[in-house]
Amino acid sequence: MKSSFLMLIAFLSFTSCFSAKGLPLKTTDASTKTATKAIVNHSDWDALLKKYVADNGDVNYKGFKSDINKLNTYVDYLSTQIPQDNWSKDELLAYYINVYNANTIKLILENYPTKSIKDIKNPWLKNRVKIGDKDFSLADIENGILRKMDEPRIHFAINCASFSCPKLLNTAYTANNVESLLQKAAIGFINNPNKNKISENKVQLSEIFKWYKKDFTKNGSVIDFINKYSKTKISSKANIDYIDYNLSLNEQKN
Repeated sequence: MKSSFLMLIAFLSFTSCFSAKGLPLKTTDASTKTATKAIVNHSDWDALLKKYVADNGDVNYKGFKSDINKLNTYVDYLSTQIPQDNWSKDELLAYYINVYNANTIKLILENYPTKSIKDIKNPWLKNRVKIGDKDFSLADIENGILRKMDEPRIHFAINCASFSCPKLLNTAYTANNVESLLQKAAIGFINNPNKNKISENKVQLSEIFKWYKKDFTKNGSVIDFINKYSKTKISSKANIDYIDYNLSLNEQKN
């Protein structure tokens, strides 16, 4: 896969250069865990996911394209729901995860049929996402916003429309379910033998754990992080290799 797509375009052209562009961020804080009434309505996205995404995360892009007007309506709606300082962390997480995933599906449908997201020009670095009067790239949403929220499980929730990505859940994230879905996504991805091959003394990991290593090692090693979710406990001395990232489209097979 050509050196894992040139190390995912040199780690998305140095992630530290991205900012939230003035949008509010919240990191882990006890005050953000208070349950609040959901602000943004993600029910239309939930209906589309349930209709066109299989339980294994594969997407019926041909069917999705027939409903592209509904998707565009939802994406346009998200652009009008400008995050505010009074939004809880859970509301912000659900919002930005859905923004990323819905706009990624939109990008694929605008270029469908395609064999891979990498065949689209500047899929992650071009400004394609609008929030209020600001324009963002997918990399902005991931690196400038979500990664700054001190929640490494977002790497298992956002989907780049590719085989090696964590699967796209067929349930929309909301302020009320984001914690349970992040937990489900982490457990599902780490224990999926198509994504990671885990044994006690040797592991072959997704390159996600290499590209974003610092996100997983704030409170220990990568192995320490994985052991919180892995069904097979890994020795701290285990040998680690990485699986080449497959950017083939995560399309449902007929």
